[in-house]
Amino acid sequence: MAPISSFVLHGTARLNSGPHPERARADAELLLLHLLGKDKAWLMTHRDEELPAITAARYIELLERRGKGEPVQYIIGETEFYGLPFRVTQDVLIPRPETEHLVEKVIAFAAGFHAARIVDVGTGSGSIAVVLAQKLPQAQITATDISSSALAIAEENARRNGVAVRFLQGDLLEPVPGEQFDFVVSNPPYVPSADRASLSVEVHDFEPALALFAGADGLDAYSNLIPAAFDALVPEGYLLLEIGYGQSPAIMGLLTRSGFQQIEFVPDLQGIPRVACAQRP
Repeated sequence: MAPISSFVLHGTARLNSGPHPERARADAELLLLHLLGKDKAWLMTHRDEELPAITAARYIELLERRGKGEPVQYIIGETEFYGLPFRVTQDVLIPRPETEHLVEKVIAFAAGFHAARIVDVGTGSGSIAVVLAQKLPQAQITATDISSSALAIAEENARRNGVAVRFLQGDLLEPVPGEQFDFVVSNPPYVPSADRASLSVEVHDFEPALALFAGADGLDAYSNLIPAAFDALVPEGYLLLEIGYGQSPAIMGLLTRSGFQQIEFVPDLQGIPRVACAQRP
């Protein structure tokens, strides 16, 4: 049996012909370390050890999955968001770094509340709700999702990170009729259906369409959520939304027509408006 270093070289060569050759070696090492249950420091000092035959066969299987475009996060079943570990499957979107801008804005606004009531709409993996529960221990966190499979993952992530979140199944704010909140927070589907072909293979072949696409212009979820959020917020409550590229003018119109004030847009690291913030008067 060949040494571990040879398998890393083989994995790198296989992934060089995949969708992201610039990450070939890093992905090859990550998949192998996942199988071995070891870290990068261990790999540096054990490159000459032989890989057991069963592990080698399993490694080749994982390389083939990655080579066909399946995200590493789904293959290993986990990812990190805001410094916390999260289980992910193809039932939920993989949390993106851009969403951290949304989380940071909520945390900043919530600093002025003793026990903020927050609802995370379309929670998916639970990444937003779990981080908020961890960073705002006095807050009362509710999270909704239309997908029972997604909610099962979110509940697992809450347990894994030792936080209390109330999870409810249903579309948008339908699971909390008549309830009032200080914050309505959401990273809803916002990809126009016409953009499907332009997405990477990792996204359009593996991530859940239910959490990605929102009609011809990508605004279907916002059109329904924004007026519903106005009714669910207490006076001076906040609505915070992650939005897609080029959507800020349309979101501004939807927020204004629904009665929101103090509207602002927070840019991401590329200067693209990424988070819409608004307050119910």
